[in-house]
Amino acid sequence: MYLWLVALHLISIVCWFAALFYLPRLFVYHALSDDKISIDRFVLMERKLYYFIANPAMFGTLGFGIWLFLLSPTFYLQQGWFVVKMVLALLLIGYHHICLRYMKKLTANNKLKTDKFFRVFNEIPVVFLIMIIILAIVKPF
Repeated sequence: MYLWLVALHLISIVCWFAALFYLPRLFVYHALSDDKISIDRFVLMERKLYYFIANPAMFGTLGFGIWLFLLSPTFYLQQGWFVVKMVLALLLIGYHHICLRYMKKLTANNKLKTDKFFRVFNEIPVVFLIMIIILAIVKPF
């Protein structure tokens, strides 16, 4: 049972990060668009990616992660790497919701941010992924 939960947790993580890598990339192209057909296409793509892939993957990641935690909470809470990983997971949830805010602003055609901003914003989940994997595998603390 434990290995099935780990597998489902990892599948959810991969899907969540895939969405968090792609959504800000769509923001880049959306910010560069000025014709209605392109804008409408990006609004639709962003909405479907966020609600049908990113959200379910985030909830799967959290649900399976909490389930794994509940199997041995005392053990996990004594692990420094786990506590840091949880802080990063909470910050990643915040990033997820910031993406929603930007998606809504772009949908309203409110281009307060440039494509260059979104190119940098797009790199943030890479940093989270690297740190979380190092914490989970190497367990440096």
